[in-house]
Amino acid sequence: MNGKVIVAFLVLPAILAGAALYYLQIFSFYEEVVPNGTTDVAIVEKKTELPEVIDYSNFHAITSESSPIRYRACFETSEDLNDLRNRYLVYEGAEPKIAPYWFECFNAEDLGFSLADGAKGEVFLSKKNIMYGVDRVVAILDNGKGYIWHEINDCGDKLYDGSPVSNECPKRD
Repeated sequence: MNGKVIVAFLVLPAILAGAALYYLQIFSFYEEVVPNGTTDVAIVEKKTELPEVIDYSNFHAITSESSPIRYRACFETSEDLNDLRNRYLVYEGAEPKIAPYWFECFNAEDLGFSLADGAKGEVFLSKKNIMYGVDRVVAILDNGKGYIWHEINDCGDKLYDGSPVSNECPKRD
């Protein structure tokens, strides 16, 4: 058999599999979240430890059933950042997760730089254990831009790396 034919039979399926994998990771499985217009953006209040809806507009979000951390959202708010810091629970150690390039309002790298020193924005807890081991967090910048994503918490870290789960973690369903 000719060597070129053998190479074609080996390379062509690899190229097709690579293209399919790229498509599945970047485009497939994501779906747009339809906002309800009233409760899409909530932050946990310090005093009551209950989520409270804040003023927001221009809400856009995507999610995927294939992973608990694929949720991303962008919005705008007229709320004052210093007032939010005084009233709501700050979430320490959150790092924005990269969104697909076609979800243009969410740039994790730029957001990470803005949140790095805390001067330009803050990350707040929206919902603890939205799924076991995963928290929903809300970041708000001083320019009124807001972002939401899911963050793996300590219980989730222990679950995924196989460490014993502490008594502080909720029971798993």
